[in-house]
Amino acid sequence: MATTAVPIRGIASAGLQARLMLLLLLAPALIWLLGLIVLPHIDLAVLSLRERVAPRQYAPSLAQYRTFIEEPLYWHTFVRTASLSILATLITLLLAFPIAWTIAKLVRGRIKSLLLVLCLIPFWVSETVRTLGWMILLRESGVLPALLVQLGITTMPVELLYRDATILVGLVYTSMLFMVVPLISALESLDDALIEAAYDLGGDGPSILRQIVIPHAAPGILAGCIVVFMLTLGNYLTPTLLGGKNSLWFTEQIYSQFITRFNWEQGAAFGFLLLGLSTAIVWLGLKLTGQKFGEVMNRT
Repeated sequence: MATTAVPIRGIASAGLQARLMLLLLLAPALIWLLGLIVLPHIDLAVLSLRERVAPRQYAPSLAQYRTFIEEPLYWHTFVRTASLSILATLITLLLAFPIAWTIAKLVRGRIKSLLLVLCLIPFWVSETVRTLGWMILLRESGVLPALLVQLGITTMPVELLYRDATILVGLVYTSMLFMVVPLISALESLDDALIEAAYDLGGDGPSILRQIVIPHAAPGILAGCIVVFMLTLGNYLTPTLLGGKNSLWFTEQIYSQFITRFNWEQGAAFGFLLLGLSTAIVWLGLKLTGQKFGEVMNRT
C-alpha cells in the first residue's frame, strides 16, 4: 500500500503544479480582461441604470433608456448606423472574396507574398492619416473633382465629401484587411481536388461556388463579417471626418454625451445599446448560417 501511495501523491502533486503554472501563464491576460474590460463594463452598467436627482445624488432609474426611446433623433441615428454598418460589411465581403480567392488559389510564391503586402500597406499608417488622405482626394478642391473636370465629366468641381457613399467608401477601405485574412485562411484549406472533381462531374462555376466553395468557407466568411461589422459599428473617426457634422453616426452621439455634455449616464446607456445591437446581429448571423461561435473565432 505504501509503495502505491507515493506515486499517486506524486501524480497529484505534478497535476497541481501544472495547474498553478497554467494559472501563472494566464494571469496577465486575466488581469488585463478584468481590469480593462470586465470592471469598466460593470461600472458603465451601473452608470446607465441611475439618474441624477441632485448634485452628487443619484437614484436607480431607467430614464436614460427611456430618453433613447422617446427621442426620434437617437432612434434614427441608431438605425442608420446599424443599416450602413451592415451594408459596409456586405460590400467589404463582395470585394474581399475575389481578392482572397486569388491569393489563396490562383497565385503562388512571390506574387502571393506581394499581394499580401499590398493588402497590408494601407495599415502601415494610422487610421487618421488614411482618412485624411480620402479627404484630400474627395474634397471640392481635391484631386478627384479636378480630374473629373479635366475629363469633361463635370463642368465644375463637385464636393464628394459629406455623403453616405463617401462614408461607405471609407469604412470599406479601413476594414478590408480584416475580411481578407479570415477568407484566405478558410479558402487555403479547401482541397483543389474537390473543385476539379466537381468540374469533371459537369458542374459550372456558379454551382461549384454555391455548393462547395461558400459552404467550406462559411466559417471564414462569418468570422470576417463579425470582425468588420464590429469595427464598422464602433468606428468614430471615419464617419465623423468623411461625413461631417451631419454624419449621424451613433458613436458620435456617445462621444457627445461623454465629452461634450458630461452626461456619463446617458453615454453609458448608449454604449450598452450599441453593445446589445452588435451582440444581437452576431447571434442572428450564427443562427442563420448554422455556425458555431468557437469554430468561427478559430478563423480570425
